[in-house]
Amino acid sequence: MDELKKIVAGIAFEFGIEFASLMAFIEVESGGRGFDPATGKIIIQFEPVWFKKMSPYTPSGKWSLNGVERQKQEWEAFNEVFDLNRVAAMESTSIGLGQIMGLHWKRLGYKTVGQMWDDAKSGLDRQVWQIAKFIETDLKLQKALAAKDWHSVACIYNGPKYRELAIKLGRTPYDQSMRQAYKKYSIKQ
Repeated sequence: MDELKKIVAGIAFEFGIEFASLMAFIEVESGGRGFDPATGKIIIQFEPVWFKKMSPYTPSGKWSLNGVERQKQEWEAFNEVFDLNRVAAMESTSIGLGQIMGLHWKRLGYKTVGQMWDDAKSGLDRQVWQIAKFIETDLKLQKALAAKDWHSVACIYNGPKYRELAIKLGRTPYDQSMRQAYKKYSIKQ
């Protein structure tokens, strides 16, 4: 975690983002893990709903029931759809420390979604850079972070129904998780 904190401190400074805010995103989105310790693969969350939007005529399969958030099953679902539609598979999957969906590849300045994935797979520093770039490209998110308006941060980053989703999954709502993580990293490390 010390290595990650050093990376985050440098990128936070480069982008003018508060260290505690960037660390809060990382903790809440991925628990500080960009790669699966068991396999070494990048952490992913395949989103079947998004895949169906991007590839509406793809026949349903095991992938359409995904939602388990266990890396083995995430990768099985992803690999199944990757064989059917590579671009839609990568665009409809959240990756790395910040769990940024591949559909944001242009916003982050990449030429292709594959380039975004390859960059994220190259190291934690690139995954942190992607989170910072995502924040930099959204003025509303920047303002919400500066104001410590965790409800707005949650709506922007996870969608306006984040509370309902948290209740459904038996989780702490995103705004509360962000507030707690921010406080934890605001204390001098």
